[in-house]
Amino acid sequence: MLRLKKLQLAINRDEVRQWQHGKMLINTINAHSYNVAQTDALFAEALSHGDKLIPDGASIVKACRWMGAQSQPKERIAGWDLFVIEMEKLNQRGADTDVKPCCLFVGSSEEVLQKITEKAKNVYPHIRIETYSPPYKPEFTEEENNDMVTFINKTNPDLLWFGMTAPKQEKWAYQHWDRLYINCHAGTIGAVFDFFAGTAQRAPLWWQRHSLEWLYRLCKEPRRMWRRYLIGNILFIINIVKEKYTCNE
Repeated sequence: MLRLKKLQLAINRDEVRQWQHGKMLINTINAHSYNVAQTDALFAEALSHGDKLIPDGASIVKACRWMGAQSQPKERIAGWDLFVIEMEKLNQRGADTDVKPCCLFVGSSEEVLQKITEKAKNVYPHIRIETYSPPYKPEFTEEENNDMVTFINKTNPDLLWFGMTAPKQEKWAYQHWDRLYINCHAGTIGAVFDFFAGTAQRAPLWWQRHSLEWLYRLCKEPRRMWRRYLIGNILFIINIVKEKYTCNE
């Protein structure tokens, strides 16, 4: 079971920009993932034991403040924010050298990955893009896991993104982290693959600034998102109240 008040969360975007180079696993947490982690022990362990955790939700920021948590993030840091910060840093690194650094995208479909590759040529021209599309299935076989690990190690990226949806991407990265012989930041960012590719649309800035991105997604995809946001938001409040008043461990 995940305990929000004991997690170490990034405070703001400036902190993220100052993270040093090296092997680092970066996860995100929002109301939905917090709910899931209450009943998924491996997911809770993955979020708790990654190197960095960013608060991808205004509800997480407010809950930390209300609970008097150890970490007191000052703002929401979306997976998209992490993506832009890391990509801009890597692109600048490429502009300052003769060799393009490599960014590896693991996850999503071949179609989405192709769109990412084409768009990155214009947006981040000083980065070399590599991609890997794993099978679409709830769990991978041992052979499929080995193939992914081998490809990542062979590519030896300067930046690594996982986009296999939560909680699968976080659990996979955590379980195989010691087998990845890389020296770079790796982030589990799910829907950002589709946002950058243009196959899904982020909420307009007004919705983002007023912490209503969840409502925008609900309006866009009510049949797919109603359970996560309508029931999930109520469950989040219940779980937070329960943690604050009944959980002392």
